[in-house]
Amino acid sequence: MARPTIKDLAEAAGVSVSTVNRVIHEAGAVRRPTRERVLHAAEKIGFYGLGSIERSILDSRETHRLGILLQQGGRAFYRDLGEALRRAAREFSDGKVELSLEFLDDLSPDNVSNRLTALGTNCESVALVAAEHPLVSDAIDSLIRKGVPVAGLIAPLTARGSVGYVGLDNWKVGRTAAWAFDKMCKAPGEIGILVGNHRYRNQELNESGFRSYFREHNSGFTLLEPLSTYESAAVAREMTEQLFAEHPDMCGLFISGGGITGALAAIRSCKPREGFVSVGYELIEPTRSGLIDGSLTMVISHPMEALAKETIATLVKSKRSGPDAGALTVNLGFEIYTSENV
Repeated sequence: MARPTIKDLAEAAGVSVSTVNRVIHEAGAVRRPTRERVLHAAEKIGFYGLGSIERSILDSRETHRLGILLQQGGRAFYRDLGEALRRAAREFSDGKVELSLEFLDDLSPDNVSNRLTALGTNCESVALVAAEHPLVSDAIDSLIRKGVPVAGLIAPLTARGSVGYVGLDNWKVGRTAAWAFDKMCKAPGEIGILVGNHRYRNQELNESGFRSYFREHNSGFTLLEPLSTYESAAVAREMTEQLFAEHPDMCGLFISGGGITGALAAIRSCKPREGFVSVGYELIEPTRSGLIDGSLTMVISHPMEALAKETIATLVKSKRSGPDAGALTVNLGFEIYTSENV
C-alpha cells in the first residue's frame, strides 16, 4: 500500500493542502484547533511526516516564563513540592513553561522581597510562599504595577493590588482538625496548639477555624494559648516538652505550623497518656512514620500533584488575563490520612 501523501492528510483532516504545509513548516501561523485536527488525522492515517508535524507544533507553542519562590529546600515538604512543580511545568500542555524555581533559606522579609523583585524582572507571572510583612507587600505591589501578576502559594498574601492564591481553605482545615479532636478524644480536656509563625496567614486561619468549631459546639475542651515554633524542629520539640511538663493531663496536640519533626520527637519521648490525640499538617516521610508508630493520629495534607498543576495553570491564566483582571483564587480540597490509609 502506498504511503499517505500530503493530499491524503489534507482530505483526512478536512483542510487544504496549503494548510497542511503551514502546519508542517510554520505551525504558529495556524490556529490551534486546526493544528490539532491535522495532527490527529496524521496519527490516524499513519502519515510519514508525523514527527515533523509534532516538532513544528511543539516549536510554535506559546512560551510562559513563570517564577516561584519556595522556602527551605532542605525541608521535605518544599523539596517534594519543588519536584512536583517541575513535573507540572514539563507536562503543561497549553504552551511551553520556562520555570524559574528558587528555594530561600533566608526567610527575612528584606531577602524575600528582594528575591521576589528580582524574579519579577525576568518572569511574566510569579507565586511565592511567604509570611505577611509590609516589605513583602510593597514588593508585590511593585510587580503588579509593572504588569506582573502575583499569587500567594499555600499562605494567602495581601497588598494594595489584587493578589491571587492557590492553596487550601485554611479555615476549613482548622475546623476539620477540631472535629477530629472532638470525635476521637475519649473525654474533653486541654489541647495544646503549635503554630510556626503568626505572620503566615494560613496558620492564623487554621487556628481561627479550630477555635470557631469549639466555640460553636461548646464541647468542654480547653484550648491552650498557641506556642510559636518559628518553623524550627528544635523549638517545636522544646515547646512540646514544655506543654507536657505544664499540662501533664493534656489530651491532645494540634501541630499547625512548622517543626513537626521536633514535636513528634517530644511526643515519643514524653509518652503521653493513653488515648492522646495529635493532628499534624502535610504527609511527608516523618509524618507518615508518625502515623505508623502512633505518635501522630491524623494528618491533613495538601494534594501535592494537584497543588503543583493548579499553581502552573493559575500563573498562566494570570499572565494571559493581566494584573488588572483581578486576583485568581483556587481553593483545593485537602487530603486526610491516618494509620489505616498510609
